[in-house]
Amino acid sequence: MDWLQYENEVKNKGFHYICGVDEAGRGPLAGPVCAAAVILYENQIIEGVNDSKKLSEKKRETLFDVIKEQALAYSIAFATVEEIEEMNILNATMLAMKRAVEGLNVKADYALIDGNRLPPLNIPCEYVIKGDAKSMSIAAASILAKVSRDRLCSEYAEKYPQYGFEKHKGYGTKLHRDALLQYGPCEIHRMSFLGKILK
Repeated sequence: MDWLQYENEVKNKGFHYICGVDEAGRGPLAGPVCAAAVILYENQIIEGVNDSKKLSEKKRETLFDVIKEQALAYSIAFATVEEIEEMNILNATMLAMKRAVEGLNVKADYALIDGNRLPPLNIPCEYVIKGDAKSMSIAAASILAKVSRDRLCSEYAEKYPQYGFEKHKGYGTKLHRDALLQYGPCEIHRMSFLGKILK
């Protein structure tokens, strides 16, 4: 498999600073959505990088630091629970992606976006369906986004120990749903996601 196929196709069009962009946390019942953008050096492969969902938590944690050290540039950004509630999860995800791209300390001139929608960027971009399993820069971004959000959920677990955030990271597992029924929602829950559970 050619992990650099998409990056090289874009380079051949004359672009130089190509960022891969991915998100984590569209589905959970609580917490913000996180996005990351990564620009790699030309022809750079980071050993072990893959779609974050295919890696163990320990492997993701290790690669998180490696990517930050080795990439040309990276940026991690969030959209808050309030923004998710105000503009819906899709638009909040696009906002987090836009913030991640605009937060790069090397200005990207092209973006490869995981998924099937494009955020409102002021540079050319294209989406890559299942891009986190096809593009090295998107896969690297998927790891940064996932680990950043997971770490945040572990911090929530200290503040709201009754919900078990360190285990489910905000996703709607039985443990989480049971805790919601027992304790009710807290300030980091996405109320618009809880209708069926709290009925």
